[in-house]
Amino acid sequence: MTEHEMKELVVRQRTYFETGATLPVNLRITALRKLYSAISANENAIHDALKKDLGKSGFESYMCETGLVLEEISYMLKHIRQFAREKRVHTPLSQFHSRSFQKPSPYGVVLIMSPWNYPFLLTLSPLADALAAGNTAIVKPSAYSPYTSAILQKILSQCFDPQYVAVVTGGRAENACLLREHFDYIFFTGSQSVGKEVMRKASEHLTPVTLELGGKSPCIVDQTSNLKLAAKRIVFGKYLNCGQTCVAPDYVFCHRAVKDQLVKEIIKQIQKQYGKHPLRNPNYGKIINKKHFDRILGLIEAKKVVHGGASDANALRIEPTVLDNVTFDDAVMQEEIFGPVMPVLTFDHLDDVIHIINTHPHPLALYFFTSDKPAVKKVTARCGFGGGCINDTIIHLATTEMGFGGFGESGMGAYHGKIGFDTFSHYKSIVDKKTWIDLPMRYQPYRRLHDKMVRFFLK
Repeated sequence: MTEHEMKELVVRQRTYFETGATLPVNLRITALRKLYSAISANENAIHDALKKDLGKSGFESYMCETGLVLEEISYMLKHIRQFAREKRVHTPLSQFHSRSFQKPSPYGVVLIMSPWNYPFLLTLSPLADALAAGNTAIVKPSAYSPYTSAILQKILSQCFDPQYVAVVTGGRAENACLLREHFDYIFFTGSQSVGKEVMRKASEHLTPVTLELGGKSPCIVDQTSNLKLAAKRIVFGKYLNCGQTCVAPDYVFCHRAVKDQLVKEIIKQIQKQYGKHPLRNPNYGKIINKKHFDRILGLIEAKKVVHGGASDANALRIEPTVLDNVTFDDAVMQEEIFGPVMPVLTFDHLDDVIHIINTHPHPLALYFFTSDKPAVKKVTARCGFGGGCINDTIIHLATTEMGFGGFGESGMGAYHGKIGFDTFSHYKSIVDKKTWIDLPMRYQPYRRLHDKMVRFFLK
């Protein structure tokens, strides 16, 4: 698509939005039902595309992508009428007699830019929220997952006219062209570096943004934790999608007294979950491309490998790898890993862990394995992070009842469920003032009585 065509597309969507066609709740419901049906009908094709792009099994594709999108749409269908209603709020006595209310209204033309690691989920989940809120949308999937981009384009073009929902494919040139246009809201999921550019471009039009980024999400394991269960859940979260998950535990921070035992349990769990030869496991995925494959291999310091480390360049696969005796000076701790490499660091005092985490950029997630309830309160109160779990990993994002989003360097804004509807809505605050009475105190000329009345109402 040329730059001129993109500009025309934005104009067409804005013209369509300004007709008010997207405002009726019944139309939004029809759109969401149509999308749900199309996803269900194309499930096999979606999973084939994810297999080609990322090597995902059908089970993992449904559990982590297709199923979560269907759940988000179902939630919106169930609650959309309630969410779209005006909400009456208390009116102060000084505004007697009036009715005060908040009216949720769509922003307008929305741009959704999605990444390659969960290319289906992270495109259609925010799209469902945007459509539920009454917006039009232009979707820009990643060029690194072309097969999923193709099936997204097929599904969305079958469901919607481009003036309502459109897909723009391509790479950096297309991203740059889109970001030069004036959108009413931009929702971006991806790297911090690109997120900064998105925010920079959005600022030229004062366009509000949601940025879902990433970071080095810590996983703390203290001496009171259930080590076998911790290892099982850490291995699941770390190596899911070959570690290419924005909320994957980036590194393990373990108490020195139990570190050796935890490492042994982690190795046992890797072998149990992925087999003794994970590079030949058909349900173990692959790295997205050669560039990222080489980058991840460059983070593996051979002398610190205690498990894994092998790779297959032809298949773009890297074994689930564990590094021990790691420090914050090592290369693997200088960037978000985004791959199947687990560094293990040790600590002696929890306060030191809190201090170290807070001196680094705020992570998207934090995980804490412990049986110490006061320690849970301390960590969750004092550490800055987007969201997380106690005694588990990953699963906090798989709910429509809580918002998911970053904090500080890991992003801004949130979505999922009601918070997703709110993200793509502007709440107009409106006072409906009655005409049969008009208090005189606000009008000039001001008198002593007016002063007394104002002070009576405003104190």
